[in-house]
Amino acid sequence: MGKTLIIAEKPSVASDIAKALGNIKKDGDHFENDQYVISSAVGHLVEIGEPEAEEVKRGKWTFAKLPVVPTHFELKPIEKTADRLKQLTRLIKRKDVTELVNACDAGREGELIFRLIVQYAGGAKAPIDKPVKRLWLQSMTPQAIRDGFDSLRSDKQMQGLADAARSRSEADWLVGINGTR
Repeated sequence: MGKTLIIAEKPSVASDIAKALGNIKKDGDHFENDQYVISSAVGHLVEIGEPEAEEVKRGKWTFAKLPVVPTHFELKPIEKTADRLKQLTRLIKRKDVTELVNACDAGREGELIFRLIVQYAGGAKAPIDKPVKRLWLQSMTPQAIRDGFDSLRSDKQMQGLADAARSRSEADWLVGINGTR
């Protein structure tokens, strides 16, 4: 039987989830038992980078090259949290992890944080193909957490929010890269 990897947005939330679900011990940099592996981001771990193939770096642009609209949006680790991203990538790719639960904050940013981590972990050549569910919490009481796990949302139910999050992120990048010039 496979394990479910739960990814929270903050370490304190991962700890609260482990306590609420009960009988989950801290194992180095995450919590684990026979059913669950629980870890967290520390906010955003990945950002949209400047595409290497396109000249958008400072000093290499001209008005003739505007607007900058990349053929795709490359993801790059945020330097100060790169170790946390490596840890989560390792957990996501574990063979015994067969399902992922997004336990990041309820809302567009929480959805984006989780999805970019999973996208980065898989890379362009081997996207992660594990079922995803969404823990949606309005309260962090132990009972609210347990109730949330009793009514996890499907990935399909969250697709609209995920699309909105990604669209907002990419639009911000486009306005920023073009507007600052």
